[in-house]
Amino acid sequence: MLGRVLRPHGIRGELRIDILTEYPERIVAGSKLYLGSDPEDAAAAKLYEVTKARRHQKYLILQLAEVPDRNTAELLRGQYLMIAPADREPLAEGEFYLYQLIGVAVYTDEDEHLGQIDEIIETGANDVYVVHGPRGEVLLPAIDECILEIDIDAKKMIVHIMDGLLPD
Repeated sequence: MLGRVLRPHGIRGELRIDILTEYPERIVAGSKLYLGSDPEDAAAAKLYEVTKARRHQKYLILQLAEVPDRNTAELLRGQYLMIAPADREPLAEGEFYLYQLIGVAVYTDEDEHLGQIDEIIETGANDVYVVHGPRGEVLLPAIDECILEIDIDAKKMIVHIMDGLLPD
């Protein structure tokens, strides 16, 4: 996943993109990208061609060949920008993409089910995993003291609950 469409930018069909990739410089004119509502379902996404790409503040502004005006751009609000799996940057052993954590079941080191990860907040210092489940919303910092094990294939995470992390 490369980013998420926030809103149209201007009247010529440009899109303001929230950057979710470590490699935004790979998005250039001529790139082929997929847009879809579900980052887990690339098969349902539609292919687009980038005609212009530029940085604006902390965002990316894209012009797509298939998006001629603001009305068409408005229809893409909230869509995810993706690339074909074959075009992804290779990962080292034990690494994963953040989107792969969405839906992962979270258990404490005492085997209590806390729920599943619904969102990831990137804070700059460390990511925060937003978990919803039987105890309500739990915010887990992505630090070694808290996140003990992540098994992407099994879609399971084991965490150690530090003081103050669980709601009363």
